[in-house]
Amino acid sequence: MTKCVVCLAVRTWYPHPLDLTIVEILEKKGAMTDTELFDVLKETHEDLGFEALNKTLMKMEVEGMVYVSSLTKGKRRVELMKRKEQSQ
Repeated sequence: MTKCVVCLAVRTWYPHPLDLTIVEILEKKGAMTDTELFDVLKETHEDLGFEALNKTLMKMEVEGMVYVSSLTKGKRRVELMKRKEQSQ
């Protein structure tokens, strides 16, 4: 009798979403490069890949949460967009 073993990739679910973690980091430390942000995020999200970070940053930029600009080839600056105060 042979046993069938199926290996599945395990993805860890974090109680704190990645985009909220990014906002908190940028609020505390200010604008930073994408590699600096990645290094800080790796402390809490060990299995985070650079591709997942880029996808999240793109989503956040489309939603108007962050602004990502190119510094040099392969290096980008990530900054938090200021919220507009509603006047009454």
